[in-house]
Amino acid sequence: MENKLTVKLIGTGKYVPKALITNADLEKMVDTTDEWIVTHTGIKTRHKVEGETTADLAYQAALNAIQKAKFDLELIDAIIVATITPDFASPSMAAVVQARLGLNHRDITCFDINAACTGFVYALQVGAALLNSPKYRHILIIGAETLTKIMDYTDRNTCILFGDGAGALLIGRGQAHQTVSFYTASEGDMEDVLSVKEVLRMQGRRVFKFAINAIEKSINRLLELDGSRLDMVTKIIPHQANYRIIEGVAELKKLPLNKFFLNLEHYGNTSAASIPIALDEYVESSPLLPGSKLMLVGFGAGLTWGGALINL
Repeated sequence: MENKLTVKLIGTGKYVPKALITNADLEKMVDTTDEWIVTHTGIKTRHKVEGETTADLAYQAALNAIQKAKFDLELIDAIIVATITPDFASPSMAAVVQARLGLNHRDITCFDINAACTGFVYALQVGAALLNSPKYRHILIIGAETLTKIMDYTDRNTCILFGDGAGALLIGRGQAHQTVSFYTASEGDMEDVLSVKEVLRMQGRRVFKFAINAIEKSINRLLELDGSRLDMVTKIIPHQANYRIIEGVAELKKLPLNKFFLNLEHYGNTSAASIPIALDEYVESSPLLPGSKLMLVGFGAGLTWGGALINL
């Protein structure tokens, strides 16, 4: 699915639980060391829920975005939550957020999307498409995960990588220059390269190779669709999975590493929450200036991949 839609970024937010899992904690659980984890992944800490749910995280991230933007939540027409760790099959996490925000009296479209770590990009694309239809003017998009609930803490290949958190984005109808180009794709994973059944399992080397190829392809397609050059992009905000993956893409595209916004050392891989948490932290550190271009790129289980190139 590829198209260019008009979208305005209204506000961003995030929420992470207070409890931490440090590399020192993991040294006590599995055969690993702080040095190995940092040098191979770049991760130092990750957050873990204690008594909180995916819906709790999603609601708090949404509230953070609404409050920071000073946005009238009564104007929200749809809520989309990207997650692979819902608290239950139904109602959707989006519907729970609607109720928690006190919006059950309004006719709001609410649903969840499961596209793993690319989920937020998928949700943003669907939200942008809705904005370009008659009914919808403002949409709340959330990526929320409680991945520590599906970790096998005897598997050192996976448990060192993942953490919990949520990020949110409010979008509205944009002006003519406020466009977003999207590229999303998938390939059915029938070999459990990266899957979640009872717990998360991953074939590390295959995921590493897939990730670098997926990000490079996404970057190339987004530039082609937008009619832009890489040097015109203000910042690339990738899925925060592994420092070495981003480093590999940077070398492949001959880019300085600071072209990418990275915060994975603090949060680890938070799946669908990864990109919106990073986007919120980037927005807090760097004002969004008109004419800027932000590129969001992700990859994940499914297998899924894709991105968005946002013209501010």
